[in-house]
Amino acid sequence: MDINYELYKVFYYVASSLSFSEASKALYISQSAVSQSIKTLEKKLGQPLFYRTTKKVSLTPAGQLLMKHIEPAINLIHRGEETLADDAAMQFGQLHIGASDTICRYFLVPYLEQFHKAYPQVPIRITNATSYGCVELLEHGKVDLILVNYPNASLAPSYISQSVAEFRDVFVGNPDFFDFPDKALTLKEISQYPLLMLDRKSTTSDYLHKLFLKHQLELIPDVQLSSNDLLIDLSRIGLGIAFVPDYCIREREKENNKDKHSLRILPMTEAIPTRRIVAATDPTLPQNSSVKAFLELLPNIK
Repeated sequence: MDINYELYKVFYYVASSLSFSEASKALYISQSAVSQSIKTLEKKLGQPLFYRTTKKVSLTPAGQLLMKHIEPAINLIHRGEETLADDAAMQFGQLHIGASDTICRYFLVPYLEQFHKAYPQVPIRITNATSYGCVELLEHGKVDLILVNYPNASLAPSYISQSVAEFRDVFVGNPDFFDFPDKALTLKEISQYPLLMLDRKSTTSDYLHKLFLKHQLELIPDVQLSSNDLLIDLSRIGLGIAFVPDYCIREREKENNKDKHSLRILPMTEAIPTRRIVAATDPTLPQNSSVKAFLELLPNIK
């Protein structure tokens, strides 16, 4: 179809805000021009894209489907424009990273500090999301680079630029509240304790569920949260056994000696395989200078 890009641009702004008036303000055109553009696009596509009532605007199924394709395209165009403008001004584009709270706090901060000292003129943006959510951000062109846990069912291997860290997940509990035996525990024995873990939208939760399934065990957590730090805090006060990356415990011990005395990493009879933190970019797009420079700062574990 030979459809003017401007029609899709108008559609994107209306679909993003679900408001013809907000779209007109963002595009600096009249509301009637916005309405006429949408009518023209709907006529060319042969189906309605919005439900219109006096109180609200919403996307039709066709509109939702079109938005899934238009949004990443618009984001890529915006990123291209920003990169060209930044490169022309300072030879470096902005650096926009997607990462989870845990990876940001326990891994990313020192590298951001190094990068900022080396390139203080480069704007840095960080968007927090789960490892699964970060992949979606990258696929939709909303970030330049993501750092996520791997294995990750949503991340294609071709997107991985490099492995930057290796870690092991551990079960931790407070012996002041539980009478732990002086021996390694089995997963079945661990399952008898109240379990604290991340919610199902995380790679860590998915990983633990698969580990239990592999050993023909049912995993029924007592608490599911979105923060590893909060899981550690709740485990320390005796609410249960937390399943967290080992680097969280190591770093918390450095910051607060109380963790070292109140929490115990529970030895396991079953080997828990190591996982990795990987840096990933979209291989179909050229990397701007900022992304290349930041990747060079990160470890590259073979």
